[in-house]
Amino acid sequence: MLDRIGFGWRVLATGLSFTLFGLGGLLLRVLVFPLLAVCVTDTTARVRAARATVRLSFRAFVGIMRGLGVLRYDVHGIHKLDREGQLILANHPTLIDTVFLIAFVRNADCIVKGGLVRNPFTRGPVRAAGYICNDRGPELIEDCIASLRAGGNLIIFPEGTRTSRGEPSALKRGAANIAVRGARPVTPVRISCEPPTLGKGDKWWHVPPRRASFRIDVMDDIGTERFLAPGVSDVVAARRLTDYLQRYFMEEGQQHA
Repeated sequence: MLDRIGFGWRVLATGLSFTLFGLGGLLLRVLVFPLLAVCVTDTTARVRAARATVRLSFRAFVGIMRGLGVLRYDVHGIHKLDREGQLILANHPTLIDTVFLIAFVRNADCIVKGGLVRNPFTRGPVRAAGYICNDRGPELIEDCIASLRAGGNLIIFPEGTRTSRGEPSALKRGAANIAVRGARPVTPVRISCEPPTLGKGDKWWHVPPRRASFRIDVMDDIGTERFLAPGVSDVVAARRLTDYLQRYFMEEGQQHA
């Protein structure tokens, strides 16, 4: 009986959490960011202030989910994210991975789907924070490199989508191209969740039988120099880095398992 009550509460609390998330995004769009646009005239300062606002909002959101008993989380190596101009690559097991990372990364930038720019609940924060839209075509990589050079901490999921449960993930080369052409080391982040929840194909009400436990591990940087031997083109170097990251994340996932 207690297990059924606990399960029912987590379904209710999860729905409440996402409702608050949507309302919070709407509030930021109609009230906070217009006020910010009036008070902060410098574009760079305004973007940084908007990103700080989003970070604190996301930090509050995951705190609410933890307080309601929906989930618990542990972050290891958080000090490694206290820099500027970092290229942060993470695996993508759940719907709220982006929320977790932005909640703990200052001046975070990320690549968002075009639909989020048009969504009434998310377009306010997305536009105000200057996040990069994925419909930029050939200019996308240059936009990402420019963000890093300006001091933004760019968060990318090399898989391009949430990991399909039980299936090996295939990394795309976009993130490696940014690292190679931008001459940036990679800061890998490993996210795990047990029991699995909010994965690809899951609805928000597909609540696991017990409270989900998230673990976020910030790993040591991976330099790009080893992949850039004399005479090696950027294309080849990006392919080598992608292959390395593919094995790296698979091995880290096996160790966590």
